[in-house]
Amino acid sequence: MSTPSARLLVLAGKEFVCIKIIGRANFTSSIDFRTLVNELRQKGYLYFVLDLSECVLMDSTFLGVLAGFGLNMGSDAPEQSRGRIELSNPNARITELIENLGVIHLFEVTQGPLLVPAGAENQSVSPCEPSREELTRACKEAHDILMQINPENVPRFKDVGQFMAEELKKLKGPSQK
Repeated sequence: MSTPSARLLVLAGKEFVCIKIIGRANFTSSIDFRTLVNELRQKGYLYFVLDLSECVLMDSTFLGVLAGFGLNMGSDAPEQSRGRIELSNPNARITELIENLGVIHLFEVTQGPLLVPAGAENQSVSPCEPSREELTRACKEAHDILMQINPENVPRFKDVGQFMAEELKKLKGPSQK
């Protein structure tokens, strides 16, 4: 499967980060996204704007990683320092998908021009080169998150989760011999 991954561009200010997602946000780009947001959170950023104006589609793996990020931003910090995630200008297809999967409550969805504070600077994003095992694990974890958040997702993704669990066993098997 050689679906091109989304490009991620980062603009960081004093108290916020804007991540522009361009193209197809798929399982491959989900690893880059997860790595990027974890690094930014470690630097102390709590306010994230995801500019989705040029994101044409998100697959369920990317959405699961995004939902996990939304859960973590709201649950692992004291009330006064909880993070915020704004999804700016998602297209109708992405908005509908986020609503149908029952994860829209994790985000603030906005439409309109993106106002960038003075002093914000571009930062480079180094793409990851995940192994097949890392991709499979990320895919399984993302679908598990979607099923945990909304029980209505279980019939949609339980087969995917089982398939990924079996793939992980196969991928681990030869290295353990």
